[in-house]
Amino acid sequence: MNALYIETVEEFPDTTISLTDGKKYIVLEKSAEVAKKIESFYRSVQLMPQAGGEET
Repeated sequence: MNALYIETVEEFPDTTISLTDGKKYIVLEKSAEVAKKIESFYRSVQLMPQAGGEET
């Protein structure tokens, strides 16, 4: 799943990921874990600054 297409991540009680194309996926991970994975992806493709680093 491409993190760039994730629109929302919700728990009710299952974690549901909604994509920009309207598709929805129910996943085993809690929303906090999904958020960590999204953040890690954004950092890996340099869409977010590295933790503790400064933007240049």
